[in-house]
Amino acid sequence: MNFELNEEQLAIKAMIKQFANEEMHPHAATWDEQHFFPIDTLRKLAQLGLAGIYVRQASGGSGLSRVDAAIIFEELARACPSTSAYLSVHNMVAWMIDIYADDTLREKYLPQLVKMDSFASYCLTEPSSGSDAAALKTTARREGDHYILNGSKSFISGGSTSDVYACMVRTGEAGSKGISCILVEKGTPGLSFGKAEKKLGWHSQCTTMVYFEDCRVPVSNRLGDEGQGFKIALSGLNGGRINIAACSLGGAAECLAKTRDYLHERSQFGQHLHEFQSIQFKFADMATQLEASRLMVYRGASAIDNKHPEAAMLCAMAKRFATDAGFAICNDALQLFGGYGYLQDYPIERYFRDLRVHQILEGTNEIMRVIMAKRLLDENFNMG
Repeated sequence: MNFELNEEQLAIKAMIKQFANEEMHPHAATWDEQHFFPIDTLRKLAQLGLAGIYVRQASGGSGLSRVDAAIIFEELARACPSTSAYLSVHNMVAWMIDIYADDTLREKYLPQLVKMDSFASYCLTEPSSGSDAAALKTTARREGDHYILNGSKSFISGGSTSDVYACMVRTGEAGSKGISCILVEKGTPGLSFGKAEKKLGWHSQCTTMVYFEDCRVPVSNRLGDEGQGFKIALSGLNGGRINIAACSLGGAAECLAKTRDYLHERSQFGQHLHEFQSIQFKFADMATQLEASRLMVYRGASAIDNKHPEAAMLCAMAKRFATDAGFAICNDALQLFGGYGYLQDYPIERYFRDLRVHQILEGTNEIMRVIMAKRLLDENFNMG
């Protein structure tokens, strides 16, 4: 058991930190204010190999581990959690194509995705099926060599801006076994998008409804077999949960660092804020929560890398703990900044807004508890 990053990981961390400081930090507030999707910055990230982080090298990706990815997303999110979170979604879809597509489909889409000449979105949630994802209603009716899609998806990151949509659709019976995963290209007749949603945070990426009206898609665009879609969706979400937890680490770490600086600068009642014992206690608790969260995220990431039989549960634990702690740290930082923390002239409120949704997406933290409890209360589960 080694709690230190290896030389390669330290080099990755340093490279990403430098990129984030030079290419993202100076612009993140403007992206947020203007609701600007930073395509050029994302393509620069792709040049560093970050559009296919754990896509296999043989498929044109970087072939890095999930622990490496967690390190990367934490550093990027210190600059902009919103943009980092979109990059996570893109990587999730690229990985799904790499693992589950046939050679023809892989060669068709991955070269553009790993360079971010094309952008990708993940489409599972629907207006009537959020946490109960297996109850989705979007249908794909087979007609010769094509599927005819009808239905809608909601809360889609990259909606209308992405080029490829990995869609979970119903090709068979009710429940999870009747779901398949189909790639739909932007511009396909019958595919359309709703208005850009007005959100609390995540302003640097567009979120929309996605609609299918007799949308005709080749059967060859299906990932895996019919009925395998829900399994594919969940396998992608395990990594997505680790990535979004890592984004919470980054936002919380940046707020913690900025709070420390502020506590040394600000004076009240004749002494600096960092000299008050109550504030020292608060700051120590925030730092402890951050460190505990990071360890849990690395544990979950390592479980995916090593194909641990309880990887899904460990990822759920990490996502629940780190996203709750990350938001709490941002909230505490805002409180310690006082009124200044509430102003958009200071960055704390942006991290506060961006990290709040991490407790909802990739499976709500309540669903994370359901996943954990289901395994932990199984009589066959080894409690150690």
